[in-house]
Amino acid sequence: MMNKMIVANLAHRPMRSLISIVAIALEVTLILLIVGLCLGLLSDSRQRQAGIGADVIVMPPGSSFIVGLTGSPMSIKIGGILAKLPHVVTVAPVVQSVSTHGAIEMIAGIDPKTYQELSGPFEYLQGGPMQVPDDCLVDDIYARPHHVKAGDSIEILNNKFRVAGIVAPGKGARKFLHIGVMQDLIGAQGKATLFYLKLDNPANADLVVDEIKKAGMDKYVVSSMGYYLSMMTTSNYPGVSKFIDFVIAISVIIGFIVIFQAMYTAVMERTREIGILKSMGASKFYIVNVVLRETVLLALGGIVVGILFSLAARAGINEKSTLRVVVTGGWIAKATAIAIVGALLGALYPAFKAAQKDPIEALAYE
Repeated sequence: MMNKMIVANLAHRPMRSLISIVAIALEVTLILLIVGLCLGLLSDSRQRQAGIGADVIVMPPGSSFIVGLTGSPMSIKIGGILAKLPHVVTVAPVVQSVSTHGAIEMIAGIDPKTYQELSGPFEYLQGGPMQVPDDCLVDDIYARPHHVKAGDSIEILNNKFRVAGIVAPGKGARKFLHIGVMQDLIGAQGKATLFYLKLDNPANADLVVDEIKKAGMDKYVVSSMGYYLSMMTTSNYPGVSKFIDFVIAISVIIGFIVIFQAMYTAVMERTREIGILKSMGASKFYIVNVVLRETVLLALGGIVVGILFSLAARAGINEKSTLRVVVTGGWIAKATAIAIVGALLGALYPAFKAAQKDPIEALAYE
């Protein structure tokens, strides 16, 4: 009986119910998409770094573990020192630069021979290897939304390059140039951003890290790739955790305000109805229960709509851009809990106000 009355109350005010559901959906979508974008960027970066196939990474003193934010302050000659260490099979110098033209993206200057010795050759989906200095490679995730094909001309760091090949994603950057060309473009001749090392056995990574530090490079940032990849989390990226907390706080406020306004207005409009229920023996708990059940039903409707919209938006973003959005079951559960808690908080005062109404005054209300 109570459930029928609750559904009837919501159906009696369809526009208000719809607005409340849309607001909750917006709250859920805001959490899932923005958090999903943060997680997606980290996950994508971690997967691409793992796909390079290195066992040890060497970066300049004072470097952040965020690849690409270190400039190119290391001499390329350091590679010769690293190559002489025990267990080191390949040393691949890389010059990286972050471009903000249109979108934030990582561009890597590589020596194709040593770079491909780390994890094997590029998988060419179109075209083939770089042949001349004006050639570049791009991965499929960049090529698809930009409608780029092998042989096309694209702009990189304000210079035109021919796309020699389109490669499968997952080997570091999305755009690749010859290392010498990249050094010239950013004024870093004879320099490298970092060195990737391939060992005879990945189990020797910690031993090689110690050897590098003993070789007079104790101030350099050196770590095994396993440790490096483990550091790529939201808690280690500056400001990301606080940003996510801020987004969640805004989302809760949205849910609280909308539900508070909707339920408070509903209680004011249903004064006589509440009076009738109380005159028939309905307890304060019964009245509070009715209001909170209506709130939960609205919240659940909004949550379902928000999840569906988030999944559709994720598919569109992943297909039409180089951005990656990850919507996990864990965050769907968190967003659901956050939306319900925010809605219930917004409904508590209207619910208790309804419960406190005097039945005689309520019946006399016009």
